[in-house]
Amino acid sequence: MASSTDWGIPSDLEPAYQECIRLARSHYENFTVAARFLSKEVLPHLSAIYAYCRGVDDLGDEAEGDRLALLDAWAADLELCYAGTPEAPHLQALQHTIRTFGIPPEPFRKLIEANRMDQLHVRHETFDDLLHYCERSANPVGQLYLYISGYNDDERVRLSDFTCTALQLANFWQDVHRDYVMGRIYLPQEDMARFGYTEEELAAGICNDAFRELIAFQVERTQRYFEQGLPLVKLVEGKARLHIKLFSLGGMRVLDVIRGQGYDVLSKRPVVGKYRKARLLLKTYIGMKLTRQI
Repeated sequence: MASSTDWGIPSDLEPAYQECIRLARSHYENFTVAARFLSKEVLPHLSAIYAYCRGVDDLGDEAEGDRLALLDAWAADLELCYAGTPEAPHLQALQHTIRTFGIPPEPFRKLIEANRMDQLHVRHETFDDLLHYCERSANPVGQLYLYISGYNDDERVRLSDFTCTALQLANFWQDVHRDYVMGRIYLPQEDMARFGYTEEELAAGICNDAFRELIAFQVERTQRYFEQGLPLVKLVEGKARLHIKLFSLGGMRVLDVIRGQGYDVLSKRPVVGKYRKARLLLKTYIGMKLTRQI
């Protein structure tokens, strides 16, 4: 593992960043592979952001007790990063990352808001309602990545938002059954009604023609969001170009798997296997290297 000298961070914060990297590797199976394609300067900062984002999601999805109260406490910890002295190691690392890149609090606050929404709104009436949720649950992650990559202009953020929304939507269609078990339905109610598919049928795990048409509609709509975000790849430099292209291609590959399953995401969760992920990563990396894009 790289030393703090390689990272360009104060030596007294090395243990805090090491803890963030440990958390990232233990919660995200692809992080170890992805880390090989991160610059040594970006790795600790991305880990600090990931550790915070993962913590918010875990509170919203898995925590015992009053999740809203826990999210309020998490929000108070965030404010310490901007006007105070946080005690937890991962927050100390995050504070340093925030100050290094001049990251405003809004993206972090939106992530907390999204998890509050998950506790209060377990159905979404319209697709616009779902997009409103994605603006808080997904888009801030891309905005944070752009900050540590040296970008924060409106056009790059706009394109990043398309990509992040698409990734979130692809995850929704991938996890229809899993989310329902957790009491949540991200399929817009208006679309379920339009295609004649009921919540009772979803509860029973029924994959009929109406359900397949409903998922096919969502998949093609999500594909268009990915395509609208792709121009971002040419507007960033270095390894950020590789990462953003991989995010997009990986998400679109999930859509391909859903298509390959005949839009049946209930009997089998559509996933991109490790071999296909590795192949996609290497193919993209080599292709971009040969064409001098990175």
